[in-house]
Formats: sequence, structure tokens, C-alpha cells
Amino acid sequence: MNNNCSKLHDVIIIGSGAAGLSCALQLSDLGSIAVLSKGPLPEGSTFYAQGGIAAVLDSNDSVKSHVDDTLMAGAGLCNKEVVEYTVSHSREAINWLIDNGVQFSRDTDDKQYHLTKEGGHSHRRIIHSADTTGQEVQTTLVEAVKAQPSIKLFEQYNAIDLITTKKLDSSKSSYCYGIYALNKGTGEVEVFQSRFIILATGGASKVYLYTSNPDVASGDGIALAWRAGCSVSNLEFNQFHPTCLYHSQANNFLITEAIRGEGGILVRPDGTRFMDEVHPMAELAPRDIVARTIDLEMKRLGVDCMYLDISHKSADFITGHFPNIYKRCLALGIDITKEPIPIVPAAHYTCGGVRVDITGRTDVDGLYAVGEVACTGLHGANRMASNSLLECLVFAKAAADDIRSKWQREVKIPNIKAWDSSRVTDSDEEVVVHHNWHELRRLMWNYVGIVRSNKRLERAERRIKLLQQEIREYYVNFRVTSNLLELRNLVMVAELMVACARKRHESRGLHFTLDYPEIDPAMDGIPTVIQPRVIKPTDLES
Repeated sequence: MNNNCSKLHDVIIIGSGAAGLSCALQLSDLGSIAVLSKGPLPEGSTFYAQGGIAAVLDSNDSVKSHVDDTLMAGAGLCNKEVVEYTVSHSREAINWLIDNGVQFSRDTDDKQYHLTKEGGHSHRRIIHSADTTGQEVQTTLVEAVKAQPSIKLFEQYNAIDLITTKKLDSSKSSYCYGIYALNKGTGEVEVFQSRFIILATGGASKVYLYTSNPDVASGDGIALAWRAGCSVSNLEFNQFHPTCLYHSQANNFLITEAIRGEGGILVRPDGTRFMDEVHPMAELAPRDIVARTIDLEMKRLGVDCMYLDISHKSADFITGHFPNIYKRCLALGIDITKEPIPIVPAAHYTCGGVRVDITGRTDVDGLYAVGEVACTGLHGANRMASNSLLECLVFAKAAADDIRSKWQREVKIPNIKAWDSSRVTDSDEEVVVHHNWHELRRLMWNYVGIVRSNKRLERAERRIKLLQQEIREYYVNFRVTSNLLELRNLVMVAELMVACARKRHESRGLHFTLDYPEIDPAMDGIPTVIQPRVIKPTDLES
């Protein structure tokens, strides 16, 4: 038995990207805030976001236009109230970032903020910091958080399970009191207790063999919430970014959609365009259409990649607008001012997630979910470009405001037992974890990827169940490790993705199936929901 003392805070935030750090800053004046980061603070999807943040900032733009564009991209599944709420708070969110020190790019002529255009948008409304917007936002927020004495940062902590009343005593009501987390530095499992817990763990794109996301995007928050008794929604909608760099030495490097927004064109290996043949918006069509078209062209021609060409623009324009991409490609021998960029689609964004209301509240009292881990209803069947960071900021504020309104509420936190590792041993078969990792990601890519079918989903479901049995046996008998915890979470999220996909008997947005190739109008506005299973005390697998 490990007798680690519990760490007691007013708020525990699991995740250190834009959503988590924004929540921490919004609540820093109230009490003790703990932020758990699975890796170093800069590591996460926010840091790698290139394009920018969608917001109504130009006098020629309007909230209605942004709302209409988002609803169109969401293919009839967006929650209109949520879309209107998010967009109407977009300027406020950007001003908050600027007040906290984020430096956005400006036009050279009039020094106004430069706004670019991306797929699905009818106006230039993407505010950005060159092509490293996420890096600028992340590093600025990290510095702001470090300056707050009320916020304590716990780096290299991997969440294992949420602790709720149902897990403690089988009570009918459910309140989230804490979390078990693996200290990756010491290898010990520690207990964190709190009156409020916020999941800001990001998405689950690491479930796929090819992804633009960093390794930490392993669906942890979705799995944590599901095991705690939360419902999930719309997990069949996984966005595949159309343009990730295709190169043997480039892992997970995204080529921002802003290149297409500034005139870049998609071409076949022979240099001919193809997007203008399939959609009136050509390269700026919604991402699901662009990704599916690229995938189709690759399979039709039997080639490994397509190409993105912006070399018809001046070298000064390219290096000025996309300095990071230019340098990265040049280091690999690709001069984007003179030649096209080899690209492939890759898993990029999880549009579904933990079901929350407009304040970020989940089904479990005291537990919130913010950012990519959550399903707010903003994205529907397809996320429009650069609405993701906006969602993080707007719902971080919404969740913080709801917590603030409940701050005086008394919550009696029960005694939580320390993690019991007395009946497990160190693994002698770590290779099993790595083999299961590879098998899961490959089967999800092959069977639950850009194009699906009933037969593919059935095959995925059968193999996922076998993997779950193997992983559970491994989890019960050996000490937890970071790789094992991530695999345990991803296989659970994979099961939920397949379950959602099998419930949707149509093709809509990012979910395209050969067996139901058309949209079913009867499904307009109806999300896919997987209700929580019954939670028993024995489910706390410590």
C-alpha cells in the first residue's frame, strides 16, 4: 500500500493546453488551482496549431455569417444555440488573449491585425500569429499561469481514474471528488482531491495510425469520463486534416489550411488540379470533402500522396506568411517557393466527446469538460477550420463562470483510500503493450478511417473486444505505466467510436459509409449518444 498523502485543492484541471490554462487563469483569484500535465507544459495539440482562431473581427463580417458558415460545415448536426453563443463571444475571447500578451500578426500597410481565410469560411476571419498561432498562445498562457501563485503545476502526471461517490459507496447520486494520477517521475500513484474537476485533455487522434497530433492525444479524458459515468456523443465524427506533410523524416507535421486560404492549390503528381472538379469552393471546401477526395485520388491512381502547391506566389509572400512551414520543409529538401509539398490526410480532430451543456458541465456533478475532450454541439458532423481554439477559450470562460457561481457551496470531501499496488508486479512482457498499440492504431485506420462500411466496423468491433480483454488482464496484474494507461484509454475510446459509427445509418459530414452513402434527413439535428454504463465500486481498478 502506498501511503501517499492526498493533495487537496479547490479546483483540479487535467490538461495544460489552451482550454486548461485558460480555465486556470479565469479561476486564479478564487483559490487553489492544480493543473496536471501529462508531459511538459508546452507539449499538446494547442502548441502545434498553425492556422489561427476564427472570430468576427472585421467590419465586413458578422456574427450571423460566422454562425451560418459553422452550421453549413456541421452538416445539420450543430446545436444552433451553442454556435450562436460561441461566435457571439469570439471577439471577447480574442481580446482576452491580447490582454494576456498574445501577439497576433498585423498587416504591413495599416498595422491592423491580419485576418486570413480558411476552408468553409465566407469571410477573412482567422486571426493568427504567422503560422505558429498555437505556439504563441500556448507559451503566452504558460507564462501567465506561472506568474499566478494560486496555480500549482504538476508536470509529468498521467491521470488514471476519476473518483466519484458511485465508485466509493454505490450511491445513486454521483459527485466527482478527485483523481488517481501516476507520477511519471517517481512511478508512484498519487491522490488529488478537489471540489471541482475540469477535464481539458484534448482529443483521441492517436487512435489512428497516421495523425497530425502529438503523442499525448490519447483520449484520456473521454475514457476517464466514461468510466466515471458520463455519456459521450458524436464520436463517429473524426476529422482527417487533408494536408499533412508526407515525408519519411516528418512525423505528424501539419501543413496549415491557411496555405489554401492564401491561394495554394491541390494537384495530382502530374500537376493537374482536382478539387475544382468536385466542389464549387475547390481547395476551400469543408475538410471532410477535401480529405475524402485526396484519399480517393490516391487510391484511384495507386500513389502514396497528393501535392499542395503555392509556388506560384512570390518567395517573399511565402516566407513571410509561412516561415515555420518553409523552414521545416527546406530542412527536408523541399523548397515550397519552387515546388509543391507532398501531402496526405491524417487524423486531426475529435469532433465528438464527453457530453456537456453550455457551461461545460458533464453528467457527473462537480465534473466539467472543456475543449476537444468535450462535445458541446458546436462542431456537429464536421469542425470548421479554426473554430477549435475559439471553443477552448469561450467554454473555458463559461465553465469558470459556472464554478464561480457555485464557489460558496459546501462540499464534504470523503476520505479516499491510497492506491493499492500490493498485488501487482512489474511487467515482464512490455512488448505486449507495444504490439497492442500498433494493432489498435492500424485496425482503426483500416476499418474506421475516412471511408467505412458495416463489414469494416464489425471487424473492428470484434478485434477491439479481444484487445480489451488482453489489456484488462495486463492492467490488473502489472504496475501501471504511461504507455499502458494510454493504451487502456484509447482502446475504450476506439470501442465508443465504433459504437457511434454503427448507430449512424447514413453518411454525414466526417462519417462516410459505403452502406449508407446518402444523408438521411430524418437524422437532422439528432446527435449520436452512448449512455453511461452502471458504475460499481469494483470498477475502480486499483
